[in-house]
Amino acid sequence: MSRTPIVRQISWPNVAINLLVLFVFILVGWSLDPSNGVLFGAASYLICSYALRTLIPRDHRAAIAHCKRQQFAEAIPRFHNSLTFFERHPWLDRLRAITMLSASAMSYREMALVSLAFCYAQIGDGKKAREYYEQCLREFPDNGMAQASLRLMDAGTQRAT
Repeated sequence: MSRTPIVRQISWPNVAINLLVLFVFILVGWSLDPSNGVLFGAASYLICSYALRTLIPRDHRAAIAHCKRQQFAEAIPRFHNSLTFFERHPWLDRLRAITMLSASAMSYREMALVSLAFCYAQIGDGKKAREYYEQCLREFPDNGMAQASLRLMDAGTQRAT
């Protein structure tokens, strides 16, 4: 098991959208085959959900896997790729409850920015870490992880002087 902290914030409206999509899959399955349709619909939803969450954010998932193995330098280019991908396709991120069946409260762009900062901090590049935390707060002012991390960095700087 990894000792690297991974934070998952849930959006209850996104959970509701996911449940609605599941209901539609089950309804379609049941309408096609009343005896086995519920099972077919639920299985189809799970397969679709897994495929979407695996294929679309593949760089993000690869970066998280590197972080879990504490390979922070290897995670950085994958987070950069993820950030670039979701900058080019913002609608995928904005509609992630439907496009990736994701219940995450944080967008993939927001996760990429805070994760890049974390990775840079882990390899000792405090300047780059600060830049990404600050960029995250400019774009997502309520990000608690970036706020807390900057306060921690500032406290460390004050203590060192």
